[in-house]
Amino acid sequence: MAQQIKVDIYNLEGYNIGLKAAHEEKETATLAKLQQMRESYETEGLRRTVDAVMLVHQHNHPHVLLLQQGHIFKLPGGKCKPGEDEISCLKRKLSSKVAPPDYQDSQWQVGECVSVWYRPNFEALMYPYVPPHVTKPKEVKKLYLVNLPSKMNFAIPRNYKILAVPLFELYENTKRYGAVLSSLPQCLARYNLQCMGER
Repeated sequence: MAQQIKVDIYNLEGYNIGLKAAHEEKETATLAKLQQMRESYETEGLRRTVDAVMLVHQHNHPHVLLLQQGHIFKLPGGKCKPGEDEISCLKRKLSSKVAPPDYQDSQWQVGECVSVWYRPNFEALMYPYVPPHVTKPKEVKKLYLVNLPSKMNFAIPRNYKILAVPLFELYENTKRYGAVLSSLPQCLARYNLQCMGER
C-alpha cells in the first residue's frame, strides 16, 4: 500500500482576516462570463486557470478556505496570462486576492496538483476528464495544494467573504458547491492531514 503524503494543517485561530479594496470582476453573470471566454478563446486559445486548495482545521477536522461572493463559492485563483507558468500565476493571484499589499509572491508555498478539470465547451459544466468526443477543450483548471504557515494575515476584498468550510460539508454537496469543490474530500483522501497545534 502506498504511503500517504503527510500535510500539516494549522488551527484557524492562527489566521487574522483583514479587508482591502473591492476586487471587481469583469463579468459576474454566468452567460456573460461564458461569452467572454468564447471571445478570449478565439484570440488566445485554451484558457488555463489555477486555484489554491488552502487547508486549516477547527476542532481537529480539516476545513478548506473558500471565497464567497453572493451565492458563488470558489477557491482563490484565476486565469493564467499567455505564456505564464501555472505556479507563478497562482502565487500572483493569491497575493492579489487574499494577501495584504506587502505580501511577496515568493512567500506562497505551492505544493502538488491535486486535481485537473476540463471545460469541453463554452458552458458551465466541467469534468475531471476530457470527454471522448472532445478534441479541443476550451479550459483546463488545475487545483494546487498550498501549504499555509501556522500564523498568517489575510486581506480579503471588501466585496468577498472568506469561509472555512469543513470537508464533510463539501462531500457530495454539488447542489450548493458544484462538482469541483464537492470533489475535494476525495481528492484529499490520499494525504495524511495532520491537525497541528489544537488550542
